[in-house]
Amino acid sequence: MARILGIILPDDKRIEYALTLFYGIGWHMAGKVLTQVRIDKNKKVKEITEEEWKKITLVLDKEYKVEGDLREEISENIKRLKDIGCYRGVRHIKSLPVRGQRTRSNARTKRGKRKTVGALKKEAWAKIEQNKVGQEVTEAKAVAPIAKK
Repeated sequence: MARILGIILPDDKRIEYALTLFYGIGWHMAGKVLTQVRIDKNKKVKEITEEEWKKITLVLDKEYKVEGDLREEISENIKRLKDIGCYRGVRHIKSLPVRGQRTRSNARTKRGKRKTVGALKKEAWAKIEQNKVGQEVTEAKAVAPIAKK
């Protein structure tokens, strides 16, 4: 198992795939890095020598923002948008989609589970009211013995 920049890379995978495990590196950028360093994309991670690992880490450190640095930069940008109160910042604050997506029928991952608001059937209202009355009675019983003392 190879460890670079705090990420453990699996030995039996191709180096091109292994580089995509870094936050901020996709298939395209992994290919760019490997052509820059002149390493075959089809090589397995266990076949890479120490010298080649040094070249890869050097390129990743100097030319690309990956992992912690990239995450930090993104969070700073979002914080800046929130602080200046622009539209995108307000959307971030309200946990709504930022880039113009519709929210009426989609955006479930951002908005969370559905909550029914508005019209309910008679049976549902009766059930809710019955639960409220039951809770009030149990609370009154719990408070009554304390009041007697």
